[in-house]
Amino acid sequence: MSVVTRFPPSPTGFMHIGNARTALFNWLYARHTGGTFLMRIEDTDRERYSKEAVEVILDGLRWLELDWDNKGEIYSQYENRQRHIDVANELLAAGKAYYCYCTPEELERMRETARAEGRSAVYDRRWRDRGPSEAPEGVKPVVRIKAPVDGFTVVHDKVQGDVKVENKQLDDFILLRSDGTPTYMLSVVVDDHDMGVTHVLRGDDHLNNTFRQNVIYDALEWEKPTYAHLPLIHGPDGSKFSKRHGAQSVAEYREMGFLPEAMRNYLLRLGWSHGDEEIIPTDRAVELFELDGINKAAAKFDFAKLESLNAHYIKLASNERLMGLLDTEYQKRGLKLTPVTLKWIFLGLDDLKDRAKTIVQLADEASFYAIAPRSFNDKAQKALADSAEILPGIRTLIESAPDFSAEPLEQAFRDFAARQADGKLGKVIMPFRAALTGATTSPPIFKAAEIMGREETLARMDAAMA
Repeated sequence: MSVVTRFPPSPTGFMHIGNARTALFNWLYARHTGGTFLMRIEDTDRERYSKEAVEVILDGLRWLELDWDNKGEIYSQYENRQRHIDVANELLAAGKAYYCYCTPEELERMRETARAEGRSAVYDRRWRDRGPSEAPEGVKPVVRIKAPVDGFTVVHDKVQGDVKVENKQLDDFILLRSDGTPTYMLSVVVDDHDMGVTHVLRGDDHLNNTFRQNVIYDALEWEKPTYAHLPLIHGPDGSKFSKRHGAQSVAEYREMGFLPEAMRNYLLRLGWSHGDEEIIPTDRAVELFELDGINKAAAKFDFAKLESLNAHYIKLASNERLMGLLDTEYQKRGLKLTPVTLKWIFLGLDDLKDRAKTIVQLADEASFYAIAPRSFNDKAQKALADSAEILPGIRTLIESAPDFSAEPLEQAFRDFAARQADGKLGKVIMPFRAALTGATTSPPIFKAAEIMGREETLARMDAAMA
């Protein structure tokens, strides 16, 4: 049997980080087994449906580099609604579903009575064995399935193990609403069956739905898929992951300067493990990914670990790729790089990328190449003020240095410090760094001076002294 997985988001908002992990796990399992990964949009809620939200989801998957195999057309649950209705009518004809003529007011009274008597407030099946001849006038019926009333049902789950529920807890839930539209429960089952889905990997908040959906599978005598209900993602404090814990959408992490391979690696480790390995590139993840590696307990989102992984992948990224990302970041800031500043940043990237955890931070670190300092932070101002008397000497050194490459220039500064600053190299280097970058921290400053050249270095010294 060839494995078929699917990712079926609802296009009603942004792509949540939990959705992204679900997509990743489905994609990985399909790729690991040589199977198929399909995309489906669960767009039956037309009031909340948003075409823009569909594009946000697809854009997020493209950024994460999770390609789907139904290239020609993404399945739409809404467009398949007639098929869902036909299946409900098949169940009616087979006596496995029935019309229910309860009014909303009647259902509410039923629930109130059940609660007052300490009983479960599920539908009491009052129309299960009655015919349309008894129907009240003017009431449009819903279609309900005949769920089992005795015994229990077991879901065999690859993550949660065997989960048992008494059938009396499963009500005769609705398949078609009174306006004739199919419900989510019915649509999911029909679509998964028609798409040939063999494995359903989704959040464990869907486990209750699985028991009800299996009632439909059994009624139709269809083969059930293999289930793997993934642990939820919690915040660092153990509570459900929310906006107060940080960014929730994939797009936000992209804007913050995270690389897709770092996000894939981090999301993989949020609920799946292979020994003590933390850094697992995607090709190795495809090789290793098995359902028995999924953890049962909820995963805690750790922003520091994500940053650490991102820093690792920034170091591995080619300078050509990073330049493209930096150019995009500077354009967002309204800063246009010139051929000269592009060259400076490219030449300095090997030192810069060792210092950055995100592309945004890398852009900040490289910004002194992109544009000369227009202002100086407090520490830089103090460094310049404290060394005001030797700044002219530093300028003369720069102007007269016979070799303006990094190592000879550093030695010249050491000699100058020995003569003019009681051997305190920091007293000479700190104002020099401040003049060139506007700050007191930077990549190796003599290498930066070599990259920018004598003329630019002198111009920045003059500006700082002024």
